[in-house]
Amino acid sequence: MDLKVLDAFCRIVELKSFSRAAEAVSLAQPTVSAHIKALEAEAGLPLFNRAGRSVTPTRAGELFYGYARRILAIRDEARRALGEHKGGLAGHLTIAGSSIPVAYLLPERVAAFKRQHPAITLTLAAGDSRSVVRGVMDGRYEIGAVGARFEEGRLAYERFAADELVLAVPAAHPWATRASVRPAELARTPLIVRERGSGTRKVMEAALAARGLDPASLAVSMEVASNEAVRQAVKAGAGLAVISRRAIADDIRYGQLAALRVQGVRLTRDFYLVTHTRRARSPLAEAFLAFLRGWGEGG
Repeated sequence: MDLKVLDAFCRIVELKSFSRAAEAVSLAQPTVSAHIKALEAEAGLPLFNRAGRSVTPTRAGELFYGYARRILAIRDEARRALGEHKGGLAGHLTIAGSSIPVAYLLPERVAAFKRQHPAITLTLAAGDSRSVVRGVMDGRYEIGAVGARFEEGRLAYERFAADELVLAVPAAHPWATRASVRPAELARTPLIVRERGSGTRKVMEAALAARGLDPASLAVSMEVASNEAVRQAVKAGAGLAVISRRAIADDIRYGQLAALRVQGVRLTRDFYLVTHTRRARSPLAEAFLAFLRGWGEGG
């Protein structure tokens, strides 16, 4: 059983896409599809449900995924050991992050760390905060970066950056020239919100609830799964949205969106590095954590 095939299999499970998995392992999509077909023939069972554009593992696929990840973890451990024997960090590390860390906080840090340790390879995996936390819980990721805490006794959260959430409105909207809106006004306007499990949504709902505004009473016009979708929907006039100021900085700069505060509502949040307290971390993961701690908040 080829390790490259196992790597592709795991990436399909994690990315829910044959095309994105193929890109992640640097293979053509037809090659990946052929590898998975051969793997299923060897197993004598289908490993994926293929319904339209959605790809999910079957029960057999979920079972096999656990073993495949363990095999790849041993491979990575062997690479790290050989790298350390040669006198430097080596191997592969996957860091998972929610949308803001992956888009705005981690890339510069990852690039700087890679320059210091050219023998390593790093992968940035994206998901909402809850899915990243689950990935750390089940051992898929050694390090996660999220914008909300989901209480788990086996996880440690360490603050590494801060963020402000604002109300994004189109430049032509009547509120665009205002500095803020009242919560009661917000409750009456169509809103675009992130999916459940998103750190942005969790922080927004908690802040509004603390001000006495029931999140269930909001006039939600659309629910989307990424900040990019939120930005485009607001610019298209589908509604207003609470979103990270970082995510719309360019839109503000070029006069496409305006950012307002909600009066009396504290829409700020911290970003956390999340790790498992009961799993031994690789030297590469420990080195990257130390590097992040020394970085400071930066951008």
